[in-house]
Amino acid sequence: MKIKLNRPICFFDLETTGGNVGKDRIVEIAILRVDVDKKESKRVWRVNPEMEISFQAIEVHGITNEMIENEPNFAHYSNEIYQFLKGCDLAGFNSIRFDIPILVEELIRANVEFDFTQIRMIDSQVIYHKKEPRNLSAALQFYCNKELKNAHSAMDDTIATYEVFKAQIEKYDDLESDMDFLNKYSNRYNNLDFAGKIRIDNDDDAIFAFGKYTGQKVVEVFRKDKGYYSWIMKGDFPEYTKKIFTKLQLSLINSK
Repeated sequence: MKIKLNRPICFFDLETTGGNVGKDRIVEIAILRVDVDKKESKRVWRVNPEMEISFQAIEVHGITNEMIENEPNFAHYSNEIYQFLKGCDLAGFNSIRFDIPILVEELIRANVEFDFTQIRMIDSQVIYHKKEPRNLSAALQFYCNKELKNAHSAMDDTIATYEVFKAQIEKYDDLESDMDFLNKYSNRYNNLDFAGKIRIDNDDDAIFAFGKYTGQKVVEVFRKDKGYYSWIMKGDFPEYTKKIFTKLQLSLINSK
């Protein structure tokens, strides 16, 4: 089925310094504009966010701080970008929750007068999730061809999870049945705590996975910023995370 357009639509994607809509900035924006006559035009802007790119973000998109340090900031391109988008519907993947809100924040910072009140927003991720659910019921149907009749009953969900797990091992030849392998495969990030605030780097050292010291070694930060540990202890962090930070702080003290 062909797309019916009564005005242009812009598909776009952002690469950013991190995942916080209110704080993080754009480092790259790519736009594919499709006009009513189906003519396509593409533009890419890489910008200096004027803040550090987080370690996690660099792992995702590969754009380092050094790569954008000589690029103009977003404000420099803001009017050009908005004119390219102006009067168009907007579409993306997870765009309604992430890309559009971040773009709006950047336009506000750049003092661009914009109006998105009449545009339509299309999110392919929402369509994907509605058409291809990624919950336990969908997994049981996909892997085991069974219906989960009592979803959210703890025991029924537990049994369904076990059946899905066994079916996954059978289905994928590259999934080893060894628990060490599956533990590593299941952990997307090499977290040291359960909340994902502390990770292990390639040197097997603990690094921050949040905040202004993201990607930096915890012990080195505690050594140079002596008040940061106290700030964490007073903050709204999980108790287990605090215990890990305390252990790292004690290792620093004991090494003196």
